[in-house]
Amino acid sequence: MVTLDARHVALNLRPEPKEDAIRRVGRMLVDLGHVEAPYVDSMIEREASTTTYIGNGIAIPHGMPDSVKYIRASGIVVAQYPDGVDFGGERAHLVIGIAGKGEEHMELLSRIATVCMDEANVTRLVQASSPDEIVAILESAP
Repeated sequence: MVTLDARHVALNLRPEPKEDAIRRVGRMLVDLGHVEAPYVDSMIEREASTTTYIGNGIAIPHGMPDSVKYIRASGIVVAQYPDGVDFGGERAHLVIGIAGKGEEHMELLSRIATVCMDEANVTRLVQASSPDEIVAILESAP
């Protein structure tokens, strides 16, 4: 299982362009040692080819398939934008950056999808006032 703690969460961010939000979560993954810097450019490339906005106020930027070589250890980071980030006409209030090695990529997506398909959980995540609260909600997934 991929670990998640308060260092993986950024709260109450002001709206910024989508590319900046993706670079922010990418830098978080780099700073935490999950990925090497070129992975961030791959996240931007992925967004240019197909949106990572999945609905319900959530975007999950991640790298292209060939960027797996830049992943050191699977990881997840969360950037909370109470006023949202424009993802092609949709507002993402949570930008969740992921990097997964092997099957852990699907584990990360599954965990996020399980928690975020419940609108009450998304509301709690968007309104969370501490990183620990976000961690607890995301780790509540089976």
